Amino acid sequence: MDVRLPKIGDTADSGTVVSILVKAGDTITPGQTILELENEKAIAPIPSNIGGTVTALKVKEGDKIFVGSVILTLDGGGASATALPAPAASKPATPRPTSRTAIVEDHEENEVHEEDLGEDGPVPAASPYVRKVARELGIKLSRVKGSESGGRVTIPDVARYISRLERGVSRAGRHAEEPKGLVFTPVNQDFSLYGPVVSEPLSQLRKIIASRMVENAVSLPHVTQFDDVDMTQIEALRAKFKAGYEKVGARLTPTPFIIKALVKTLQKHPRFNSSVNEVSDTLVIKHYFHIGIAVDTEAGLLVPILRDADKKPLLEIAKELSAIAEKARDRKVTPDDMKGGTFTISNQGAIGSGHFTPIINKPEVAILGLGKTTQKPVVLDGKVLARPLMPITISYDHRIIDGGSAARFTVDLVKALSEFPESDAAI
Repeated sequence: MDVRLPKIGDTADSGTVVSILVKAGDTITPGQTILELENEKAIAPIPSNIGGTVTALKVKEGDKIFVGSVILTLDGGGASATALPAPAASKPATPRPTSRTAIVEDHEENEVHEEDLGEDGPVPAASPYVRKVARELGIKLSRVKGSESGGRVTIPDVARYISRLERGVSRAGRHAEEPKGLVFTPVNQDFSLYGPVVSEPLSQLRKIIASRMVENAVSLPHVTQFDDVDMTQIEALRAKFKAGYEKVGARLTPTPFIIKALVKTLQKHPRFNSSVNEVSDTLVIKHYFHIGIAVDTEAGLLVPILRDADKKPLLEIAKELSAIAEKARDRKVTPDDMKGGTFTISNQGAIGSGHFTPIINKPEVAILGLGKTTQKPVVLDGKVLARPLMPITISYDHRIIDGGSAARFTVDLVKALSEFPESDAAI
């Protein structure tokens, strides 16, 4: 019996094999983890839905596999874990390609055909997720050849279609309906000509981060606003309530205060809590407040989401922040844990940084960067006093937010932080 990759998230359909935990000859039980899969910065354990003896492994570390791909073959047993869903295959025992290259190579159409660029035909059958992906990419499903029964279109079919368009554009210079953007030509430079070097492979997570950062940086017109926040009030509230928070298992860091003040400011400036639908050319203003928290881990930057921050008291936010950070550092966050954010905070204060220019976490339209709070001279009522100042930066999407709006947002955020109400901190 074949063990196939089950569905691994609401929208995820593939991942990269990080480690394989069984080998040929092992006897496994239903529900036993057989491999770890990396998908969208998260590592997920993949269990077997049946038991038996492993006769063959069909994947290896580093392979990209899709939902429905055969992971391994079992002999004997056959007991199943009913709680573990496995996708039904409409074609008999045909594993999906394990890499983008394989997707291209197993398809005989190697060039753009007239039907790819011609008039629309009937829309084929496809799942809601496939339709959503095609819509977001600006691809018309009527031009995609489906490989499933009845011509049903799958994600690999869409990938093959895009690959064909890319090759056609490269060879013939045609402009098809692939996403527009800057094109960078890789250069294989030998740096050892100038001195000793050590080369190390980029991890799958680092490749994902690099791809996202390049896309975000080049597709959004960034402008960054700088300011400083007087943290005297927040530091006084931390000193007053810190012991009480610790008694109930919470660390009262500045971040919960910042989240509360940020949400109040976002409520006054709703365009900062929005996203652009680039297909329909509309601005989607969100009435929920899911704050992304950038967490520095050994593997790279992860951004899990603290959901419904507007509905939670300071104590609950403080507890949840600790749990989120620990989960991220242990690489236990799932792809769904990092989706749906409306605004992101990147806090380098613990490291000791000052002002910096954070890159917007697309499809959000703004991001808040925080530096280390330090004592600095401030003139108050004609006197020079030492005050704890925290540097803040706000990068924003200039397509949606003008400079004046950004300045007003920054002023209101600085005020919300420097005048934080004691009633919001009390347990």
